[in-house]
Amino acid sequence: MIRPKTPKPTQPASKKEPEITQATTGKGNYRLVLWLSVLMLVGLIIGIGYFVSTLSITDIPPVLPVAKPAPTMLSVATKDYVGATTCKQCHQAEFEAWQGSHHELAMQEANAQTVLGDFNNVKFKHHDVESTFFKRGDTFMVRTDGPDGKLTDYPITYTFGVKPLQQYLIEFPGGRYQSLGIAWDSRPKAKGGQRWFHLYPKDKMDYTDQLHWTGRYQNWNMQCAECHSTNLKKGYDAATDSYKTTFNEINVACETCHGPASQHVAWAKQAQPSSADADKGLAIKPQSYWQDAWTFSDSNSKFAHREQPANDSLMNSCWACHSRRSTLVEGSASGLPLEDTHRPALLTQPTYYADGQQRDEDYTWGSFRQSKMFQNGVTCMDCHEPHALKLRAEGNALCTCCHDAKTFDTEQHHFHQQGSKGAQCMDCHAPEQNYMVIDGRHDHSFRLPRPDLSQSLGSPNACTLCHQNRKPEWAAAAIDKWYGKSWRDRPHYGTALHGGVTQGVKALPALLDLAQDLSKPAIVRATAVDLSKPLMNPELLITARQLLKDADPSVRTAALGLIEAVDPVNRVLAASPLLNDPIRGVRIEAARILADVPDTQFPADRLGTRASATQEYRDYLALNADWPSENVNLGNLALRQGQADAAITAYLRALQLDPLFAGAYVNLADAYRQLGRDSEGEDRLRQGLSLLPRAADLHHSLGLLLVRKADQATALKEFAEAANLAPDNARYAYVYAIALHSAGKSKQAVVVLKDADTRQPFNMEILNALVSMQLEMGDNQAALVYAKKAAEALPGDAQIKKLVEELAVTK
Repeated sequence: MIRPKTPKPTQPASKKEPEITQATTGKGNYRLVLWLSVLMLVGLIIGIGYFVSTLSITDIPPVLPVAKPAPTMLSVATKDYVGATTCKQCHQAEFEAWQGSHHELAMQEANAQTVLGDFNNVKFKHHDVESTFFKRGDTFMVRTDGPDGKLTDYPITYTFGVKPLQQYLIEFPGGRYQSLGIAWDSRPKAKGGQRWFHLYPKDKMDYTDQLHWTGRYQNWNMQCAECHSTNLKKGYDAATDSYKTTFNEINVACETCHGPASQHVAWAKQAQPSSADADKGLAIKPQSYWQDAWTFSDSNSKFAHREQPANDSLMNSCWACHSRRSTLVEGSASGLPLEDTHRPALLTQPTYYADGQQRDEDYTWGSFRQSKMFQNGVTCMDCHEPHALKLRAEGNALCTCCHDAKTFDTEQHHFHQQGSKGAQCMDCHAPEQNYMVIDGRHDHSFRLPRPDLSQSLGSPNACTLCHQNRKPEWAAAAIDKWYGKSWRDRPHYGTALHGGVTQGVKALPALLDLAQDLSKPAIVRATAVDLSKPLMNPELLITARQLLKDADPSVRTAALGLIEAVDPVNRVLAASPLLNDPIRGVRIEAARILADVPDTQFPADRLGTRASATQEYRDYLALNADWPSENVNLGNLALRQGQADAAITAYLRALQLDPLFAGAYVNLADAYRQLGRDSEGEDRLRQGLSLLPRAADLHHSLGLLLVRKADQATALKEFAEAANLAPDNARYAYVYAIALHSAGKSKQAVVVLKDADTRQPFNMEILNALVSMQLEMGDNQAALVYAKKAAEALPGDAQIKKLVEELAVTK
């Protein structure tokens, strides 16, 4: 079950993952040179790749009460799809197993047989809004606050999911279906169920809230439709901002996973269909042969092994929905690599914990890709029966299919009483976390508990998730008694990934080592590359070129972002071969980062492939034109191509869709700057601030614009506000400090920089400024402290080493 997944602006972005990227910094930022003139500020602009996932409501007219639902969304069949009832004729057992499954019940028309909630005139109050669930004849109704805040009667059109909760879809004008924020807890009453509850229980959800159920970010067509129906086509019309969404079957049926079956039916109708035909007319035949795939070599083997490598296409059909991702293309063949059809999210914070554990709704792919099980060929279907969606076995019996029971399912291994919660494999190695308030989901990274890392990384561990009155140190000491202390010495990639967020340029060597370590999971290596982007410098180009040749498409895609800021000649040499990559997502990213290179600087024999890949990128943006973020991406593309007027049009449309999208205001103002129309940019930034007075990005951007107007005093106030609202943004602190220094307030500037250094250590801009200002103030001792810190971050930098030596002599 999937709900609309756009959280509060302070939380991670939704399942939709836009590829707007921050501009990276070159090696020039690592040198100990301080620009103390206000003129320096004139050149500072927000990177074109800027994006903040702020949300909005939309101006949808209220729906008048009606007596009966009249859905305009129709199932429109295509010739390639035959429907589950056709499959049933030959595959009765599979069809019966599928019936009653979460896939079969993923979405249904609302009627007496499908609605689980209590509509017997039941009232539910969430903060100041009291909703009533009732029936009008045979129609299930809810009286709740509409887009204008007024109580309105709405008919329930569709149900969404069944267990452990059921949601309800309501039809709105323009072909829209909105997901009600109140859901039905379908668990037994003894387990706390059989009640209405709000999906955001702690938040006041009135009609002005960005996540109000009538808003754009709770829209079924845009957010969740793709994964609840078969062969869904969104049918978005950007000109009218409306939908004509179609599907072949309302639920997740046979052809969602197997692909369109018309050719398979034709094959089966042959007089003597040949069993030698490998595909039997199907795009994919996802058979894992799970019963035969895993065997123990002998009675002493601790682990079963796979006789033959797994076919990745077995899981690609699963990943298309069971991953946090954005959609690159509709209607693609089943079983294609995920990166060819979607853009999956990496293990970045705050979506994941620093060590890769699930945090926000991550939908399994990112977790399972980290696991040793995935590395050793385990597939989804080895554990999950694909039709009934039930586990192959219950409890530890599932795990001991491949893990020797006499070795692992014993107190000598888990040190808990047999049969207790602590003796369950899943509770220790795949702890559960609730999403959507009551929906518990296991972390599929299947990891060893590491309470020793919880303090340094801020990540949870299975021990204290269960023993909630204990601290990680207690859990680590207990493991010491059981296994000795050598387990603490096992390196974990979480340390390097955490350093990429907290240790600035000092983390770069560890990140690059991790990125190139082929023994580590590809998604971990891709994340390490992604975290290296802000630290990129020309000396890393050789490493980046090697990463562009990686076998994994996620690593190649991340490596393209790594070279986005290098000069056009080297960028073309490194990235242009990937315009012809076999994976669509890689081609699109290559086209994006090369969009600003003129044809005259491009190899003639690759202009055609660039045009083709760029069109794929444009097609992706058009498919997702209902997302405000993709309109910003369209504007970014136009701006890279020198088309500022087209960029302005795209940014304005993003704001039309979402007036509370801070990033669109910032990029719009910069487009106006490039056209010499700063006055219009200022108007837009102030308009944004009237709606988002606490948006640090808008204050910072306005400050830069005011510097260009030579209004340093007002600019200083804006920089101060940005730094105060976003204290962990080292860039904002740096610019604020430079402005303070330029205003003759050097001591205050040093205080700001020191605080920033505490929050974001080893940021070279901050250290550069601290060393230079301390020297200017005559405090060589303080300058030496920060110069040594810079040397610690960049031990091979001869210039910094020389400065440290000179300061040590003169202190």
